[in-house]
Parts: sequence; structure tokens; C-alpha cells
Amino acid sequence: MIGLLLLVLGAGIVEGQIARGDRGITPINSSGDFLASGIKVDVTAKTSEEARQLGWREAQRKGWAQLYRQTNGSAGPALTDSVLDGIVTAIVVEREQIGPRRYIATLGVQFDRVRAGQILGVSGRTLRSPPLLVIPVYSVAGIPQVFEQRSEWQRAWAEYHTGQSAIDYVRTAGTGVDTLLLNAGQTGRRGRVWWRVILDQYGAADVLMPTARVEYSYPGGPIAGHFAARFGPDDKLIATFTMTGPSARALPDMMEKAVARMDRIYTDALAAGVLRTDRYLVLEKPVEKEDLPEETIAEVPAGEVDASVTPPVAQPGVVSFTVQYASPDVGSVSATESAIGGIPGVQSAATTSLALGGTSVMRVTFRGDIAALKAALEARGYKVQQGGSTLRISR
Repeated sequence: MIGLLLLVLGAGIVEGQIARGDRGITPINSSGDFLASGIKVDVTAKTSEEARQLGWREAQRKGWAQLYRQTNGSAGPALTDSVLDGIVTAIVVEREQIGPRRYIATLGVQFDRVRAGQILGVSGRTLRSPPLLVIPVYSVAGIPQVFEQRSEWQRAWAEYHTGQSAIDYVRTAGTGVDTLLLNAGQTGRRGRVWWRVILDQYGAADVLMPTARVEYSYPGGPIAGHFAARFGPDDKLIATFTMTGPSARALPDMMEKAVARMDRIYTDALAAGVLRTDRYLVLEKPVEKEDLPEETIAEVPAGEVDASVTPPVAQPGVVSFTVQYASPDVGSVSATESAIGGIPGVQSAATTSLALGGTSVMRVTFRGDIAALKAALEARGYKVQQGGSTLRISR
């Protein structure tokens, strides 16, 4: 009875963790457009609506001047409002105050990359990283968390405009199963098997773990933020920095600036070749040119005809097979993948369906036919059962 009660309570806790709707922050839709941000306007007019429209017009002009200066290092051509209307895709309201006849705001202006790029003289295509999953770890009072509850660190990452970054960020809302899969405990795990399952779930090739640790000197006093840019399942440290603020009210602004600085760090790391995807996290290896089938043609001396010569046939190429195996624990999964991956002719061996304590499924890319793969497995002491293009192995 006690065990049943604990089971029910445990199920309720897990359901509560998944069902709670007050923790997630949906990331903004960041396209590849250009963004000019932090544009301040102060406009008066006959009505509040007219003041707002005039403020947005002024923001478009200031935004274009800022974007051209950032791109080319000099003042660009003054564009008419009608031209700007054709290349501006959105006005981002960062802060605004609306009075009866006055509009004061800090705005961002988003420009279409293709149309604006033609005027700026830059290409619409940019170097991008592989898709990288972001797990923003926030620590206060020595307790790390990710999506357990809303934080300014999570909000800053969700609201950051990633369209102009060279990093292809994969950001989650932090709702549903995100809380269970992407937590502080996961960042400390080094095994590739479970990481592969998670990254495949979110369509990512590797993981970024930007961490923020906030210290409060005393209630209402100065704060200090300690930040670290980390990468990969091994939690590789790329760079650290510290920022300070006069009080807790400065925390949102600190986090916003910290995310922008993190993006520069990761972008520089990408350019320097530091953000290299772990090959053990890639489920399948692409087929190389030398792995393609080759034609074999028998040579016959001139003037002779050999009736035994058959038409040219293709040698076995690279084919994918399904292999089922017992996986009582994580160690057995890694050992089986390593053993099969070491067989000559095997291009990749990756678990695609993990069932600890049961039977897992592996996808094996092999240069040869299924009979050759079966023979190679038997030569290494496996008992092999074949059913179509699927092999089941055991010791």
C-alpha cells in the first residue's frame, strides 16, 4: 500500500512538472533578417497614434543609418520612406511610453536580408554553424536550474534575436518534457548514448551550455553575474566573464547584454574551429565517393570470346542494416556500439532506439551485403539471427 502511494505521488510530481504552464518562455522567431536595435525616438504630434507613427518612421531612418554604418563603416545613402517601407519587415518595441500627444520609445528595426543586402552590398548568404541546442543554466544561491522556473537568463535567451548570428541556435520553450530532458543534471553527463537521443529529439547536432551565476551582496545592494560559455557533452569551457549591476533591478539588462556577449564568444569559437561537432553524436556518416559501387569488367584477350564472362556487375556498396541487441545498462550499449563499429567495412554504428533493460535497435552502415555483416559478427563471437534486412545478436 505504501509503495502504491509513493508511486501515485511520484506520478503526480512528474505530471506536475510537465503540466505546469508558468515556467516556459517561447523563443521569438528570429529569421535571417538584419536588425538594428536600441534606437531611441522622442516625437510629439496632435494625437498619440500620430506620434507613434512618426516615431516608427524616424526609427526606420535611424535604423537604416545605423545598419549601413555597421556594415560599411560609413554613412550610407538616405532612403525615402517609401523605399524603407519596402525593405523593413518589422518594428520591434523594446520599451515605449505613450502620452496624449507624445511618443517616447526604444525600438529595433528589422530589414529584409535579401532586399536590404543588395543596397548594402553584402551577400544574403552567411556562414552558419550546425544546429546547436541551447541549455541555459542559471544558478542563484548555489542551486543550478534550467527550466524548473522562469528566470531572467532563460528570458534573455528566448528574446535574443539570433537571425544575424553565425550560430544556428536551437532554443526550446522550457515546457512539457523540456523540464525533464534538459536540466542541470543532464549537463553533467558525459555518455554519448543519451545525448544522442536528446539531440535527435530536438534536431540538433551538438549542445551549447551557457551558464550564469548571480551573487547578491545584500538585499537591495549591488549584484554580480559570473558567466561561462561551455560547449559539448564534455562541458568544454570556452570563455568566462563577469558583469556587475547596482541592484537587482539591473538584472534583466545585465542578462540581455550577457547573451549578446555569449553570442560573440560562440561566433569567434566557430571561426576558430573550436565548435567542432563530436563525431559520436552524429547518427549516420555520409557516404563518401570512394564508398560508391564500382563496376568490374573482365578483360578478354583480343580476338577471343569467353562465353563464361558475365556482364559487368556492381560490387556491394554501402548499405544500412538494422541490428537488435540486448541492452541491460548504458555500459552494454557503448560496448556493443564500439565492438560493431570496429568491424572492417562498418562505416557507422549508432543506436536509434534505446531501451535500457530490454532490446535496443542499432543502425549499422556497412560496406557489403548482409551476409558479409553476419559473418563478421559471428567471427567476433556473436550469435546472429537473420530476418530480412534485420539481424538480432546475442552472446
